[in-house]
Amino acid sequence: MEGKLGFGALILFCFIAILATQVDGALASFFPRKSASSSSPPDGICASSVIIHGYKCQELQVTTKDGYILSLQRIPQGRAEVGGSGANKKQPVIIQHGLIVDGLTWLINGPEQNLPLILADNGYDVWIANTRGTSYSRRHVSLDPSTPAYWNWSWDELVSYDLPAVFDYVYSQTGQKINYVGHSLGTLIALASFSEGNLVNQLKSAALLSPIAYLSHMKTALGVVAAKSFVGEITTILGVAEFNPKGNEPQATSTKTMVHLAQTVRRGILSKFNYERPDYNLMHYGEELPPIYNLSNIPHNLPLFISYGGQDALSDVLDVGNLLDILRSHDVDKLSVQFVKNYAHADFIMGFNAKDIVYNAVLAFFKRQFA
Repeated sequence: MEGKLGFGALILFCFIAILATQVDGALASFFPRKSASSSSPPDGICASSVIIHGYKCQELQVTTKDGYILSLQRIPQGRAEVGGSGANKKQPVIIQHGLIVDGLTWLINGPEQNLPLILADNGYDVWIANTRGTSYSRRHVSLDPSTPAYWNWSWDELVSYDLPAVFDYVYSQTGQKINYVGHSLGTLIALASFSEGNLVNQLKSAALLSPIAYLSHMKTALGVVAAKSFVGEITTILGVAEFNPKGNEPQATSTKTMVHLAQTVRRGILSKFNYERPDYNLMHYGEELPPIYNLSNIPHNLPLFISYGGQDALSDVLDVGNLLDILRSHDVDKLSVQFVKNYAHADFIMGFNAKDIVYNAVLAFFKRQFA
């Protein structure tokens, strides 16, 4: 970065830091601190967190249409199963993590308490996704993560490229419609995709935990002030492409994604990345303002399960209420809603009673789709 940061840039940096700690900050204490020279385990998530518990697990890779090589873990059967997996007869489930974490987050708790292994033990063919930029998904067919070009994306690209690549691969391998579980950012990119009619033909149902669609009532006041104060396009102001909060969370994302979230706070609507200059937006979208993700376009007969918490500082009750209001025309028998009064954002991943309160409800929701 050259020169001194202006006041607007400093405000933005404050927001980015605050938002990063708010999104999944409670998870940080569950990861060991890494030295500057340390790296991710070479054997991958399967070896470190699945196989050691007695489950079969496959490390796979999927390449997106824009060249990013994503890591994908498949858990084809439960621990008690013997012989062949019979996975081709099972219902596939894709599990998508949130912001500044990766698929390993789902496996923090023991095998009796984490969602992927609970699903596997209940007869599902489980696929854990890892978005671009995270430890096991830092490869590209031509770009290097050390270059700004690699990080020139926001969560729009997760909607347009990452999710479709994973869905296409899982569908090609199983030949069956897919159940989906997302947490935090994993719900945002799913909702945005569904609103554009994407993935829905391959989708059986979707469970959204701590859903993120609107951020206007985020409880972190300073973060809201910072987001609303930011004006300008990130690469020209900061000259930074990778957002890597070392010492806070173990995973990197693009700074452009953080700015995109800031824009969601500031504008109060869900839209594609705003380049802040009409000519730039015109070049990218053919319009002077970025297109809106219209969530009311989500098919009304798509089975949805939404679970949110009363103590969630990011997925605020009022913002979830706005989402539910937009879904008011959804078929009544296709929308299930769960409110957990004492749950905060990270409890949906690492809560000691998440199995009993949330995961059992997810299982019941999936099973109802067979009725």
